[in-house]
Amino acid sequence: MSGVPSHDAVPAVDARPRRLPPGPSRAMTAQLLSRMARDRLAVMSSVAAAYGDAVRLPLGPKTLFFFNHPDHAKHVLTDNHANYHKGIGLVHARRALGDGLLTSEGELWRSQRKTIQPVFQAKRIARQAGVIAEEAAKLVARLRAREAGGVLVDVREAMTGLTLGVLGRTLLDADLDAFDSIGESFEAVQNQAIFEMMSLSTVPAWLPLARQRRFRRARADLDHIVAHLAAERAAHPSEDGDDVLSRLIESTRREKDPATGRRRMRDELVTLLLAGHETTASTLSWAFHLLDEHPLVQERVREEAVEVLGDRSPTMEDLHRLRYTTMVIEEVMRLYPPVWILPRAARESDEIGGFRVPAGADVLICPYTLHRHPAFWDAPDRFDPERFAPDRAAGRHRYAYVPFGAGPRFCIGNSLGMLEATVVLATVVRELRLTKAPGYPVRPEPMLTLRVRGGLPMTVHSIV
Repeated sequence: MSGVPSHDAVPAVDARPRRLPPGPSRAMTAQLLSRMARDRLAVMSSVAAAYGDAVRLPLGPKTLFFFNHPDHAKHVLTDNHANYHKGIGLVHARRALGDGLLTSEGELWRSQRKTIQPVFQAKRIARQAGVIAEEAAKLVARLRAREAGGVLVDVREAMTGLTLGVLGRTLLDADLDAFDSIGESFEAVQNQAIFEMMSLSTVPAWLPLARQRRFRRARADLDHIVAHLAAERAAHPSEDGDDVLSRLIESTRREKDPATGRRRMRDELVTLLLAGHETTASTLSWAFHLLDEHPLVQERVREEAVEVLGDRSPTMEDLHRLRYTTMVIEEVMRLYPPVWILPRAARESDEIGGFRVPAGADVLICPYTLHRHPAFWDAPDRFDPERFAPDRAAGRHRYAYVPFGAGPRFCIGNSLGMLEATVVLATVVRELRLTKAPGYPVRPEPMLTLRVRGGLPMTVHSIV
């Protein structure tokens, strides 16, 4: 790739202990920034190939420390996690998301996690399988209605609608269908966060830029949605009070300052709405793309769904029997992890893999490149669900695969996300075949999540 030297061109590295990682020269800053704006994934992949598992990236006023070995991920995310706070990108996302579970730190984060954690307990998640199955059946009906005439359906948009419906019913005990603008609002939030991340600065909110105006409207819209949800729940309490919305309202009442309580509830709900639907929607979109590219894998998923489910709806008890479908989801998340990068900031100086990390440095762990590391994955760019068969997965480095992160900040919704993706994929593939529009380029778009750029137009075909 232009601008990145070959292995032969990599300068000799100082062998003294605690050296800085190798990387492009400061003179390449403008070129790197331009390439990062165009194709962030290609830049991360190419510098890892050129410089190895530890790379120093000079980007504008900042220098990023990119680590791409499972041992490095283990050190940053788990072994020395207390030294690494949320970093670049999520700092900018805080303008829209506030101090929710995704962006908060320290005691505030621990308090938020304690409030929400019971909603994700295994017994409660198990009770949601029926709700997910109902939403999956509704999705099949909506898709089947678009079959006649070969009408193109944006599968990314369809998956977003599905996951918002599931999130509303399983976590909030609320109907989100009434909020038509929620997807557009999150689009503007993600665009602004990524724009600021790539410019390595915060753009003043008062500037009359079109992007800024869209961002302000989106933030106001999300504030309105959250306020409406909270008012509805306060007026109509749920029977058991074990959903996220009820628990956050109760937590708000315990705050000494009501304004602080309302702000924290707003931040947490906006974060949950974004992270809770976007990640699974992205995974399912990539799954349908890859199954269309690999018809033999799709047929195995269909055969398993028919064998396990027959013509009935999935239940929680079916999950462990849908083993191949689960392996497909795991492989989808290996190639296209919904959270493609994990930014951190070093509080104090550290050493990772023999390289010095200065205090205050921006540190990146990139699941997208880690999941394609040739030392840990055979033919890493090939779609091969059998990688996750027990005999092949045995002995694999635990941190070579981190689709839900790792350590104390391991994704709180991982079990619900896996249940939802597996049930939906089995339900849809059993009934329908989705085929991409001929010649349509399917490319990843690394926003706050790794989604399909520009949507995923597909035609719907019933299984005879």
